[in-house]
Amino acid sequence: MTALPILVLGRNGQLARSLADVAAGPAGAGLALRFAGRADVDLHDPLALSRLVGATETAIVINTAGYTAVDRAESEEAEAFALNAEAPRRIARICRSRGIGLIHISTDYVFDGNKAEPYVETDPTAPLNVYGRSKLAGELAVLEDMPEALILRTAWIFGPFGANFLKTVLRLARSGRMRIVADQIGTPTASLHLAEAILAVCRHHASGTAPGGIYHVAGTGATNWADLAGEIVAGRITDGGPLAIVEPIATAGYPTAARRPMNSRLSCEKLARTFAIALPDWRLGVAESLERLRELEAGGQEIGSKEIGGQEEKSR
Repeated sequence: MTALPILVLGRNGQLARSLADVAAGPAGAGLALRFAGRADVDLHDPLALSRLVGATETAIVINTAGYTAVDRAESEEAEAFALNAEAPRRIARICRSRGIGLIHISTDYVFDGNKAEPYVETDPTAPLNVYGRSKLAGELAVLEDMPEALILRTAWIFGPFGANFLKTVLRLARSGRMRIVADQIGTPTASLHLAEAILAVCRHHASGTAPGGIYHVAGTGATNWADLAGEIVAGRITDGGPLAIVEPIATAGYPTAARRPMNSRLSCEKLARTFAIALPDWRLGVAESLERLRELEAGGQEIGSKEIGGQEEKSR
């Protein structure tokens, strides 16, 4: 049987790398993923995008690429919109013209965080920052040009690859103490679990059972940044990591250029109803991410971390 050909836009982000990692195991059976990064295509160039998509047979495009520097976007609005809104529109037009499926990754930051309950897909959007506005513009552009596309909104991604909150907490733990925001709540999502869910959605698309539209895809359970940090520290201690104190602070005590929603919780009931997919509890995501990171570090494949503006970066 011929493997399902999938093009992943984005190569070095944590989600793309997690897709590659997961696809190398049982979850990737019958799927053939190829990856394209900045060195392969300029997302600003529609002709280059068209050539890339048409270079080999492609059934589905997964767009993980985009502008992800939440705070820097406040002073680089044009570039954020170019990569998060204009480029996705080009991708959608190319996919629709060629009869190719499209899965586009979006964010919880399209909401303002004022709702008391978890957000559902039909809730009104009201982004608080440039990043969120650019991602919302991308959603609207994709669905305007390709209503059958799938928009997957996710939240608080962490994992063993790339720069993300987990890596930053492990770096800060070496100092013995860290101050982490505790009044923002969300649904943390392990990048490896998200990758598994995306590949499962690809299979539904191939079988013709993937209705287009917006879906929320996030880890099960909710917490705040400080408690997430505490879980990461506790998980690392079990294999000799440093004992660090996590000091909970208010958002006001950690000023950032971009405002963050106080409630980023996503309800994933639509995903479960439509595809019978539910991501594991975020705590299991922490444990499995740390285990995979230990394996990578043992092989000298993944070290270091990146300074992150605010409590996290929308690194994909």
